[in-house]
Amino acid sequence: MVGLEEIYRRYSRDVYRYAYWISGDATEAEDLTSESFVRAWAGAEDLRTETVKAYLFTIAHNLFLQRRRRADRQVALDPEFPDPAPGPDRLVEQRGEVRALLKAMQALPVADRAALLMRAEHSLPYEEIARSLGLSLSAAKVKVHRARIKLASLLRS
Repeated sequence: MVGLEEIYRRYSRDVYRYAYWISGDATEAEDLTSESFVRAWAGAEDLRTETVKAYLFTIAHNLFLQRRRRADRQVALDPEFPDPAPGPDRLVEQRGEVRALLKAMQALPVADRAALLMRAEHSLPYEEIARSLGLSLSAAKVKVHRARIKLASLLRS
């Protein structure tokens, strides 16, 4: 049996990348990643996916949606008190291509973004994507296809 430490070592980078691209924020991605592993470890739910990776992505996706719902009810802090130290996300954003891609990804609807990331970045089979997002197999394929087309269009403009 594989322990939590081995699962974390094996999948934490993938879950972090998925969380980063879906949220667009490195700090939130770190929080989503750690919370996903805590919930997977403490979860008493039955696995509804065939792979651990897809299960972790499902948890991260649901946590992101919960946070987004909560954030809609909150007021932003005064920008007068920014963090003076550049973080890793700031260093990455300095690259023009990454900035443009992230902006284009954020323009996609959340479900399309999630489906595209699961397929393109993490090579999950369409069946796992469909299960993770609660879609039919054909709907998952269509979401990935349309997201690719929309992303290409956004990057051209």
